[in-house]
Amino acid sequence: MIVRTIIAATLAAGSASAQAPRAGEAAFRDLYKQLVETDTTLSAGSCTLAAERVAARLKAAGFADADLHLFSVPEAPKEGGLVAVLPGKDPKAKAILLLAHLDVVEAKKADWTRDPFTLIEENGYFYARGAADDKAMAAIFADSLIRMKAEPRLKRSVKLALTCGEETTGVFNGAEWLAANRRDLIDAEFALNEGGGGRVDASGKPRSLALQVGEKMAHNYTLEVRNRGGHSSVPRADNAVTGLAAAVLKVQAYKFPVRMTPVTQAFFARAAALYAEPVGAAMARIAANPQDGAAEALLARDPLLNSTLRTTCVVTLLDAGHAENALAQRARGNVNCRIFPGDTIEGTQAALAAAIGDPDVTITSKPRRGPLATPTPLDPKVVQPAERLAAKHFPEIPMIPTMSTGATDSIYLAAVGIPSYGVPGILRDDDGGGVHGLDERIRVTSVLDGRDYLHALVRIYADAR
Repeated sequence: MIVRTIIAATLAAGSASAQAPRAGEAAFRDLYKQLVETDTTLSAGSCTLAAERVAARLKAAGFADADLHLFSVPEAPKEGGLVAVLPGKDPKAKAILLLAHLDVVEAKKADWTRDPFTLIEENGYFYARGAADDKAMAAIFADSLIRMKAEPRLKRSVKLALTCGEETTGVFNGAEWLAANRRDLIDAEFALNEGGGGRVDASGKPRSLALQVGEKMAHNYTLEVRNRGGHSSVPRADNAVTGLAAAVLKVQAYKFPVRMTPVTQAFFARAAALYAEPVGAAMARIAANPQDGAAEALLARDPLLNSTLRTTCVVTLLDAGHAENALAQRARGNVNCRIFPGDTIEGTQAALAAAIGDPDVTITSKPRRGPLATPTPLDPKVVQPAERLAAKHFPEIPMIPTMSTGATDSIYLAAVGIPSYGVPGILRDDDGGGVHGLDERIRVTSVLDGRDYLHALVRIYADAR
């Protein structure tokens, strides 16, 4: 009985130790909760309010008013943001910029299992809209600035930009505005942003780390077919709907040429070991020879790997006709393309026109969202510290450079000469954790482990020569 009691006590002590709060965890959780529960949807929320709340916390931590820059524009008063500066010891050393977006995708409360704007911890996960995208990183970066304020002063200044507009095309975008109007305020040697991270397996064990180095550019085109229409009882061969349908199928079937950058080449070479055969072998082969047709054909079956190999275009919206008993006078579709760095909007449009091969189908380029994608260098000053620190925090887990097939606000920074990297450290489940969908979630351990790793990484970068 005594032995059992001792064993039980020992196990309980070990469990308590494993669950012991980390330094400053309570304050971080409070900040994270406040940020998540501040609605920042475009329809009903306010990024400006979220930015003001973070600024208040920074001021309470000792930041001077002169180092807290709240910004907005009259035409979008609720879509403001914050730039905070933690001055370094060496005024000649270039700063490090931390970037995170405050806005979140819309969430219909009636469809969710839980209230999307209440941070709920359940079964080892945080649930809420923005719990992962991107308020975990925003809270971690803000928390890190507060912690560094109380720590020995670092060599470089550390800047934090919390912005709005990342999730919605065509609205005020804080990162774009800062790059165009306050480049001096965010000036930095490089920036750290979302887009990297990594993955855990079904048990929550870290499986891979990702360092995002560059991204594609999103761009939209309109396909349109027009004709004179008429009565549906007298169909003709020149039909706007079928003409558009044929064009849609040709867009679906077309494959852009394989492209490779140093980043994607490194991705295929290093990630090959994580994939089962024959995919892993094909990844290694295409890294060595981008013209390996057999390897390309196999990898093209996987949507993510295919998108990493080339520009991709897909029809996302259709609109046709005006009455049930009439031939359509107009049929229209939206083509969403993710353009590989180095490819152009004009070249992509020309390739679509050639693939469709029908002069009756007009292709119109929509207004561009942001600048063209700029290749980001695999800078050893960024990559090597991240890898060395990851070996301590995530032992034996490979770090893989990736090119994002989506789009982040890093594209605006790169365009004005601030290379931006999607940092590793905040790991997600393989299914993405419901980001942009229902019941968005992220593991509690992923947030807290990411907090530890990113705070240490920022300190390393800020104290480097």
